[in-house]
Amino acid sequence: MTTTARAQGATVWLTGLPSAGKTTIARRLSDRLRAEGRRVEVLDGDEVRRFLSAGLGFSREDRNTNVQRIGLVSEVLARNGVLSVVPVIAPYADSREAVRKRHEASGTPYIEVHVATPVEVCSERDVKGLYARQAAGALTGLTGVDDPYEPPTDPALTLRTQTQSPQESADAVYAVLAERGLL
Repeated sequence: MTTTARAQGATVWLTGLPSAGKTTIARRLSDRLRAEGRRVEVLDGDEVRRFLSAGLGFSREDRNTNVQRIGLVSEVLARNGVLSVVPVIAPYADSREAVRKRHEASGTPYIEVHVATPVEVCSERDVKGLYARQAAGALTGLTGVDDPYEPPTDPALTLRTQTQSPQESADAVYAVLAERGLL
């Protein structure tokens, strides 16, 4: 591996419903990349919302603002040689497209991955208890249930986590990075 290849950054944007497996895949992928000595950051949607986007709600406008903030940070990291792995719901196509365009404008590689787990499977996993809270009437605006999720129309990769393990999903993302010469 040359120093030049090592310095190549990119954004891997993992979008999908709550409890689809985005963060698990991101962690598996980042662990592998770090073990290989690569510079990698995971910009987890929940962590970013707690700190960088504190005070934002879940209206379409606030969700868009959150996605744009994450997109900016990711693009800056990637432009500076970091592999930025971004597991976020990012429910709206126009918000994701704006992030893609930001990357294109700076010549920074951007790989959109749709973690296409069906809502029924996500509801069974219910990692954070969101689906149970929504079903009990204690939560409204749950993406994919009573708030829209606009799936990507042309992702670089679609992962069907109901039929593959988190490691197989992470390996598939790694393969796309390798195919594109980003490793």
